[in-house]
Amino acid sequence: MVVNLRSFKQKVRFHQKAFKRYLGKIEKNPPRGLDTIAASIDEAVWKEVDCLSCANCCKSMTPTFTNTDIKRIASHLEMSQKEFKEKWLEFDKKAGDWVNVSQPCQFLNLQNNMCSIYEVRPVDCSGFPHLKKKKMTEYLHVHQQNVEYCPATFKMVEKMMERIPV
Repeated sequence: MVVNLRSFKQKVRFHQKAFKRYLGKIEKNPPRGLDTIAASIDEAVWKEVDCLSCANCCKSMTPTFTNTDIKRIASHLEMSQKEFKEKWLEFDKKAGDWVNVSQPCQFLNLQNNMCSIYEVRPVDCSGFPHLKKKKMTEYLHVHQQNVEYCPATFKMVEKMMERIPV
């Protein structure tokens, strides 16, 4: 299903606090079988959300680039790691991570929302939005942040609220 970003942002404004509160409660008192429930919800979410119609993560967030990511991507682009960092990244001293200098991501094609380095993209991107990690409780704080950027995360929380009342 195509994502309407304007409509999504309106829904976020209306539901964001309640969703974050809900995830906080789940984090403090996780239900039995949460990982299994998350896996089944994940499957349903992707039947309803088309990432290529959205790409809001690439437009408004930055992944963290590990040294391995930097080495792999720089090699793919046939440039040195130093050149790659100087051209596109900055070091976030507070977080201790390499991140994009600006948004949207320099590798996002805004005409079709496709990543120009998809096959070598950062690990952070390939795992996003982390909906069905093995230990979901370890990612609930991440979902609290991502709910405002990612329609798939938003949809996951909606579905969790239907299945797991708190």
